[in-house]
Amino acid sequence: MLKGISPLLTPELLKILAEMGHGDELVIGDCNFPAQSMGQRCVRCDGKGGVELLDAILQLFPLDQFVPAPITVMDPQGGLESDPPIWAELDEVCQKYQPGVKFEKIGRFDFYDRAKKAYATVATGEKALYACYIIKKGCLI
Repeated sequence: MLKGISPLLTPELLKILAEMGHGDELVIGDCNFPAQSMGQRCVRCDGKGGVELLDAILQLFPLDQFVPAPITVMDPQGGLESDPPIWAELDEVCQKYQPGVKFEKIGRFDFYDRAKKAYATVATGEKALYACYIIKKGCLI
């Protein structure tokens, strides 16, 4: 156990976060996301919510400030009347660490294609629909 680091962050996930460099992307998938088949590295964080895990990650992980939208979400593309409710929670957490941060919405299959190129994928136990995010790592400034 380490002092000051959330117990939600597993040793494997901490290692991956430390290995990542500027511009690398991390996928945080909900319980329905095919995380194991997406990329070279998959960290299992079953039983943990996606937003609470993102909050723990963003305490250590700088978001990219040199791109218009360092966070990408999977757009329901006509499947819902409004944005998924989980997105408001996601936005609240992200604004806490980088006020004014913007999101990019992309369709499911474009999201899958991009996720396959990510540095790593985190499989969570999040049950909310459309609770899949890609975050781009920035620089320590």
